[in-house]
Amino acid sequence: MGIISLTGLRARGHHGVLDHERATGQTFLVDLELELDVDEAAQTDDVAATVNYAEVAKVVEEIVTGEPVNLIETLAVAMADAILRNFPRVTSVLVTVNKPQAPIPADFANVAVTISRDRHQTPEST
Repeated sequence: MGIISLTGLRARGHHGVLDHERATGQTFLVDLELELDVDEAAQTDDVAATVNYAEVAKVVEEIVTGEPVNLIETLAVAMADAILRNFPRVTSVLVTVNKPQAPIPADFANVAVTISRDRHQTPEST
């Protein structure tokens, strides 16, 4: 098994519970870890035997820039489920949604939610 990591994917979304978050939007950063068997890809040197991380990034970006939700927890679960649904080679995924511009009246660097999902937790497997 191996892990493909994609970190710091930036996209602008209009997520949050406050009206001004929905109106003006903000930048979200997403970190992903995709677990999959990489042996075939390593042996064949063929991208078709692995996961094209550019395609994964596109799916995640579409979720961030898409329909607004209140919680970054909702975003993280939507991303994990979409990755497992669209990329059958991925056996598990770890998603962190970072919200560095969260409306918090304190000096802080970041707010993040991290979730993990594996193929047994996707909605279509129930």
